[in-house]
This record gives sequence, C-alpha cells and structure tokens, in this order.
Amino acid sequence: MAKKKSATKKQPSGSVRPRAGGTWAPTPSFVYQFRITLVDTNPVIWRRIQTADCKLDTLHHHIQAVMGWSNSHMHHFLIGKRIYGVQDFENGGMSGGYVFDSSAVMLSGLLPASGTRAKFSYTYDFGDNWEHELLFEGCPRAEAGVKYPLCLEGERAGPPEDCGGPHIFEHILEVLANPRHKEHAEVAEAYGGFDLENFDAKRATLRMVKGLRA
Repeated sequence: MAKKKSATKKQPSGSVRPRAGGTWAPTPSFVYQFRITLVDTNPVIWRRIQTADCKLDTLHHHIQAVMGWSNSHMHHFLIGKRIYGVQDFENGGMSGGYVFDSSAVMLSGLLPASGTRAKFSYTYDFGDNWEHELLFEGCPRAEAGVKYPLCLEGERAGPPEDCGGPHIFEHILEVLANPRHKEHAEVAEAYGGFDLENFDAKRATLRMVKGLRA
C-alpha cells in the first residue's frame, strides 16, 4: 500500500513577513502616499507619510501621531461631499444621518485606483478648528525591507493642544519671539517649552507605529 503523503502547510503566495504569534501578513506591493499640510500656519507645518491600505480611521491616528496631537478632541474628514468620522447617535452628537463611519471604509475604497492625485481635508478639534489639507500623491511601490507606516519628511512641530487655533497660535509665536512684548511673561509660562523647529521624522514614524499597537 502506498504511503499517505503528510500534509504540508502552504504559505500565502507573494511576499510575506511573520507577525508576532507566528501568523503571516502580506507585505504590501504598493503604499499610499500623502502630504499633510496644516492650513493657515506661517511658516507652514507639513508632513509626508506612506501607509499600506488601511481604514480611514487608522489614517486619522497616523495624522494624530505625526502632527503631535493627543487625539483628545473630535475630528472628521471631508472627502467630496461626504463627512467621515466617529458616529454618535446619542445626545444630539454627530449622527449617522450625515456622518459616515470612518472605521468602516478603506483607503482603497475611497482613493483613485489609478493613483491620480486628489485632495481632501481633515479637521481636528472643532473649537480650535485645525484644518489639514491632505494631498494624495499616488501609490509608489513598497520598498523591500521597509516597514510601514512611515513618515518620510516634514517641517516644524505641530501646535500645542488647546492653544486657540491658527490665529492665536501665530500670536503666541510672535510673543515668544519678542521678550519685550507685554504678554511675554504670561505666554512664556504657558508655552515657553514649545520649539517650532522641533520635528524628527523618525520619531514621528515611531509614534505612528505605536498608535497602531495601542
């Protein structure tokens, strides 16, 4: 009688990498690239990131990470004529009647399959109203050995939380730069540790990765 061949475990086709726990995850063949610009800031605060296909809600966490925000306020995306964010059906909050669930849609379901450039917006903290312009720059090929998400580059630190919005932030910077300003002592006490030029792309990448694991 012929011996029965032992079953062998077939790995997924394509390039794969091990995950913690011994399971396998495909390495993306391409990534989504975005330039994120904080609107109404002078000098301009911006980032360029790459990420594998993910939920729009995950992109929200990536933006929080690279801009230095703490995710302590509401947010939404405006893509075309649709608003995407966190649905809240209670207490008159952001209802599902006009807010689409950002945790239920993937980037691949929203962005042009051709990789054609497209713009949309992301607003964080409806009191301070931090509006970000997101420019989808296309889908470059993923590089072998590179882990994603990745912050490629950027300039300047994101504003402190709850500082009042773009115009007040600009005023804060002017006061900090002028020791003779009548408000300098008060503003320096609150924001003296803020360094506008303090931005590091590697640290921003680590914050994105940590956000995925949180």
